[in-house]
Amino acid sequence: MKAVYFDEFGKTPEIATLSDPTPSPSGVVVEVGASGLCRSDWHGWMGHDSDVKLPHVPGHELAGRIVAVGEGVRNWTIGDRVTVPFVAGCGRCEECGAGQQQVCRSQFQPGFTAWGSFAEYVALDFADVNLVAIPDGIDDATAASLGCRFATSFRAIVDQARVTPGEWLAVHGCGGVGLSAIAIGAALGARIIAVDIAPDRLDAAKELGAEFVVNASSAPDVIAHIRHISGGGAHVSIDALGSRITCWNSIACLRRQGRHVQVGLMLGAQVDPPIPMGLVIAHELRIYGSHGMQAHRYLDMLNLIRSGRVDPARMIGQRIKLREAPEALASMDRFTGSGMTMITQFR
Repeated sequence: MKAVYFDEFGKTPEIATLSDPTPSPSGVVVEVGASGLCRSDWHGWMGHDSDVKLPHVPGHELAGRIVAVGEGVRNWTIGDRVTVPFVAGCGRCEECGAGQQQVCRSQFQPGFTAWGSFAEYVALDFADVNLVAIPDGIDDATAASLGCRFATSFRAIVDQARVTPGEWLAVHGCGGVGLSAIAIGAALGARIIAVDIAPDRLDAAKELGAEFVVNASSAPDVIAHIRHISGGGAHVSIDALGSRITCWNSIACLRRQGRHVQVGLMLGAQVDPPIPMGLVIAHELRIYGSHGMQAHRYLDMLNLIRSGRVDPARMIGQRIKLREAPEALASMDRFTGSGMTMITQFR
């Protein structure tokens, strides 16, 4: 198979011809129809994620068709169209038994703990626990876009922050995660303030439902601006980027007893950010993490999509070929363009 491949962190990946994968007893092999490029992939390529072992094939947002099935798989057959959360549970540990596969202690992550989907084929373990059938009417690119950024945002907004209609929601960073959070929040009736430094991303945020936008490169005080717009601070704020500045701003812009959700990864130079703990104590703020979403929660997310209240396809920007992926991956730290980039041609 053809795949994006690297054997040194930070070295420009190449397109290599590699052996086709075979399924584990509990797994399947999927012919990839679409795979998203995510900043998490960039972190993995840079060596910021300890799960990535060299040599490696990245890619964790995927959709496609099953072409091989392990002997122990009961729920899936060749030809099924499927997607998968980027955090897949083992199905055996205490967390999986409680339905919390997104924090499984023995989790499988394509593109991190195993070779991923920047390839013609990808092997996925623990299929019966983690695969999700793609409904008719949803194409591979849209289905792949759900696997990390959209699903993580859905869990952050719906399950962690429990956003309700009329609440003020501040979203710091309008990349794939942020735009997904804005679209989901708008569908739930939240009043949204979007923060970014790029005008095109702020324009996209407005198109997806942001009522107000704040350009952090020109606003003299982002926190004060959000507090002014919202009449005292956001009820919920999300750091969708993952930087020391956006994490601080997201917590500090909350009103009393507000909820902060950290979605953007804090890796590399952004690790261990300072937080305004005085405000957390005095204002009884709540801080949550959000790391993927369980396969069994996809039904509610898919129902929201099928209702027409949110359209993930609107968040897809570029559609590229596999041979263009190495350059696109290497440039992800520059935050160019708006929307998600999807690999949709593999040959």
